[in-house]
Amino acid sequence: MSATPLRRRHGLLALVLLVFAGLAQAIMPKEFESPEEAERYRKLSHEIRCVMCQNQSLADSPAGIADDLRYQLLARMREGYTDEQIRDWFVARYGEFVLYRPRLNPSTWALWFGPFVLLALGTWGLVAVVRRQRALPPARPESDPEES
Repeated sequence: MSATPLRRRHGLLALVLLVFAGLAQAIMPKEFESPEEAERYRKLSHEIRCVMCQNQSLADSPAGIADDLRYQLLARMREGYTDEQIRDWFVARYGEFVLYRPRLNPSTWALWFGPFVLLALGTWGLVAVVRRQRALPPARPESDPEES
């Protein structure tokens, strides 16, 4: 005897809910010792980038490595590391890229100032083209040979 289409849908819905519940558990630890710890964890997990996804924070990433990094984050917090020491720990292992707001130092100058330099160069180029166009005499229409 086969399952009815309605029963299949309920089974599929239950499976989808279980998968999403599993992802939600993977993203956040099960228990925090205090509301302050939960808030600090939430803040830090939004500041650190997933090294696999690269465009998602640890808080948003469903990747397995992000789960490992979240537990490393919580372990460092519980060992008494300050927020800065935690950031330093991640940077030492994964580079400055792991931070959503990289620190200002010589190796990140291009990241911080590059867009402004490109904008200034583009504006300068546009102004130069417009000035050159204004300096040219207006083009005279060539005489039509049929009119002669």
